[in-house]
Amino acid sequence: MSAADEGRSIGNLVAEASGQVSGLMREEIALAKAKLREDVARGKKGGVAGAVAAVFLLLAPLPLTVALGFWLRNWWDLPLAIAFLIVGGIYVLIGLIAGLVAMLEFKRMPKPDLATSAKESAAVLSNAKPRQRERLGEDDRLQV
Repeated sequence: MSAADEGRSIGNLVAEASGQVSGLMREEIALAKAKLREDVARGKKGGVAGAVAAVFLLLAPLPLTVALGFWLRNWWDLPLAIAFLIVGGIYVLIGLIAGLVAMLEFKRMPKPDLATSAKESAAVLSNAKPRQRERLGEDDRLQV
């Protein structure tokens, strides 16, 4: 112990230490709040950027469809209506293939066994013992 510490009581030292711990805790909380604000700001920017990307990706097929239709008209010298019918047919074919793949994947999924699940739930509930409600005394009730 130094000469300065000898003059202070243990109570003063404990008070000073608790004050320092309290200050440290306040600084840690402030740091956590600052980090949280930064994360929320990043999340907001990311969400806005994602929404903008989604809008543009949803709007992109329309001009690409028109471009493909006009390309077919110019490349093969087809009437414009026939070119767009070909593009529409391509989209229907892609949709049918994707739907078929989805249907096959769903058929391969195992079906839930609801009967077994219900029997297990019933067995658990039949073995459960009901809890006794605690009776509140006059002192425990809320005073209105």
